Amino acid sequence: MRIGVLTGGGDCPGLNAVIRAVVRKGVSVYGHEFVGFRDGWRGPLEGDTMPLDIQAVRGILPRGGTILGSSRTNPIKIEGGVDRIKENLAATGVDALIAIGGEDTLGVAKQLYDRDVNVVGVPKTIDNDLSGTDYTFGFDTAVNIATEAIDRLHTTAESHHRALICEVMGRHAGWIALHAGMAGGANVILIPERPFDIDRVCEYVESRFRTRYSPILVVAEGAHPVEGQMALQAGELDSFGHVRLGGIGEVLAKEIEKRTGKEARTTVLGHIQRGGTPTAYDRVLATRFGLQAIDAVHEGDYGKMVALRGTDMVRVGLDVATAELKTVPVSRYAEAEVFFG
Repeated sequence: MRIGVLTGGGDCPGLNAVIRAVVRKGVSVYGHEFVGFRDGWRGPLEGDTMPLDIQAVRGILPRGGTILGSSRTNPIKIEGGVDRIKENLAATGVDALIAIGGEDTLGVAKQLYDRDVNVVGVPKTIDNDLSGTDYTFGFDTAVNIATEAIDRLHTTAESHHRALICEVMGRHAGWIALHAGMAGGANVILIPERPFDIDRVCEYVESRFRTRYSPILVVAEGAHPVEGQMALQAGELDSFGHVRLGGIGEVLAKEIEKRTGKEARTTVLGHIQRGGTPTAYDRVLATRFGLQAIDAVHEGDYGKMVALRGTDMVRVGLDVATAELKTVPVSRYAEAEVFFG
């Protein structure tokens, strides 16, 4: 078989580990041939390919990013986009496609599968918000990077007696904020799933200062206050209809200063969270996903996403994987609230 591979959406640590595992097992065990599509869905849309053999994947295991490149191209929004992809797959002799991505990338994969394209999905997102899998690779690395940043913020906050806010990624799901905040000993964690009360946040800040310690607040980029409490600015939309977020940390800092009289500063981690070397956990998880993905293709088990359940690798339908986002449950947030203030 000739199998295409692409990485779509935001990059994250571990993508190269998936590519490596797919190619290494696909070539050495099954004797398949591979072609890489550049820059997410733009590659098959435009027929932009690169060679993908064992030599091409040597040495890429510890590398962040993706050797294939990525983009947020949405072929569903392009007139005739799906037909162009099908034509280019046929023209390049591709029998099946492995799509590595998150909610948006796998949503496109599901629609292509419904149009008779042989597709297998691999879950990738630092947000850990894909249903159907317990964890996505990239998440552990992002949490570790955020935790290290929080550890460093503690020391400078104590030196200057400031409230420091660490804004992390998380559009609709606060998994990074929750895990990094708990691991880093944050005094307040704000997530998209739970609209926050700014008065209560300020009470936590003042309570922390009364103990002669400086408060650390971790806020997901998609966190928002109870309606009517604070004015937030809406951003522009990307090609998948998502608002480009960011800035809640700065808004929060100004409100804290205004309401408490205490100095507040914001650190926005942004793309730092998904750059650089993947953790050992993410390298192993990504490798296992890649091995399972090529097995699924070899067996003709299309329309599936490989997933982690407990410690086992399983396959779930792309429809299940993209049906809804996996968000932080109330019980998990309640665990973190014990340490607020």
